[in-house]
Amino acid sequence: MSKIIAPEVEFAGLLALTKQATPEIFDHNGRFLNLLEGRWQAPGTPRDFHSPIDGSLLGSLPMLDHATAERAVLAAKAEATAWAATDLDERKARVQAALDALRPQQDLIGKLLIWEIGKTYKLGVTDIDRAIDGVQWYVDNIEGMLGQRTPLGLVSNIASWNYPFSVLLHAVLTQALCGNSVIAKTPTDGGFISLSLAFALVRRAGVPVTLVSGSGGELSEVLVRHAAVDCLSFVGGRYNGRNIADALASEDKRYMLEMEGVNTYGIWDYSDWAALGEQLKKGYDYGKQRCTAYVRFVVERRLFPRFLETYWEAIRSLKVGNPTLVDKAGDALPNLAFGPVINARQAEDLDRLYTNALQTGATPIYEGQLDDSLFLPGQDRSAYRAPRALVGLPRQAELYFKEPFGPIDSIVLVDRVEELVGEMNISNGALVAAVASDDVKWAARTAREVRAFKVGINQLRSRGDRAEVFGGLGESWKGAFVGGQLLVEAVTNGPTPVLGNYPEATLLPEKP
Repeated sequence: MSKIIAPEVEFAGLLALTKQATPEIFDHNGRFLNLLEGRWQAPGTPRDFHSPIDGSLLGSLPMLDHATAERAVLAAKAEATAWAATDLDERKARVQAALDALRPQQDLIGKLLIWEIGKTYKLGVTDIDRAIDGVQWYVDNIEGMLGQRTPLGLVSNIASWNYPFSVLLHAVLTQALCGNSVIAKTPTDGGFISLSLAFALVRRAGVPVTLVSGSGGELSEVLVRHAAVDCLSFVGGRYNGRNIADALASEDKRYMLEMEGVNTYGIWDYSDWAALGEQLKKGYDYGKQRCTAYVRFVVERRLFPRFLETYWEAIRSLKVGNPTLVDKAGDALPNLAFGPVINARQAEDLDRLYTNALQTGATPIYEGQLDDSLFLPGQDRSAYRAPRALVGLPRQAELYFKEPFGPIDSIVLVDRVEELVGEMNISNGALVAAVASDDVKWAARTAREVRAFKVGINQLRSRGDRAEVFGGLGESWKGAFVGGQLLVEAVTNGPTPVLGNYPEATLLPEKP
């Protein structure tokens, strides 16, 4: 049966609801604005933004120049003293008011994220839901974690596009709850509309937040190194993260730099293939566009036939298509594993990595195909890629040491435990890993040799929520760890050292 865009997710209708809910984020011509100096202003130099869903124009990013971004930083810092002096009960009340204002907009935000970053409706709503629930936990528990600790001042946030709420907004509201003023940069690859809506509601509640848009080249210097910035929270690629780490090497400021690593899943002496199949399907959420996606499977050679059978059965059941469509009969939105990757450029880069792997000697074992019935006739599909998998990836292939950040898996076969551990540790540190084995005690011992912050035993690991600590080892993370008590400590000063993964030492001394 032919498909149509579901009326409830038509973008024009969603934009109208956004204007109704937060008219202040638009100028009189309908252009998006930046939030600085406590008000929505400065449309900057508009840059067209197209949806990964079908290439349609959604609006224009209000790109700022360096000088205007510096104004924003200075104004945000000027709010820090009064906010730090605000009674904790009052800060809690204002953050609670922000959460209460966000809850009625969860459905709208989830639907905007479909168009902005290609999430399915379910994953979009989950992103904002996790942000609200996570910050609510901090509001309910902040007294015991904060104690006599004092805020740092101004916290700057630069984050990737993939989780604008459960990562970026969650961090911003928790930092503010701890007494800091906060500035954030909208990701240039998507999320600026839904984030503008959310920040408008937060600002209305009296929380000192600032939101600016602009290119990394134009804004990162002021958002990272400006003397008014007391702390930096960064989530993004390893290349940019290393540059920031180098830039901060001589700076006296707190930082949390979350970067990618090659997250691996090791399989040895294992037989629960049904459980693994479910994990393989779950691992494809959002097309593996996650910092905690498992993209490398290190498998005991004798188990490869069963692994391959399990992999095929799991992955070929996944549906990839346009997440806005319904049957003309009015059936519900499709139950897709994922939609597009973030844009056509990323899709082309995935093709390049895949081709390079084949040219250097890897063997393809799975090449998924897009299903025409899950798209509109003739629609732009340039950002869509079905799952692909390779075995025998040679060391000279670019993918061998690189996270693809998309739906490409690589499988490495090994004959000895030492090889398994070595092949799991090829990226000099990762955020998560997993070891699967029928011998759980052996798996737990082996997990201690894996260079990842979290290692699951017969299960996937994720970033986690609420009190669960998150960080990374090696080159996947620099600076203070976050989550629960450690997130509060990361953005405050107090009598105890801040735990983290720093270039020279494990503990960063507190400022006197």
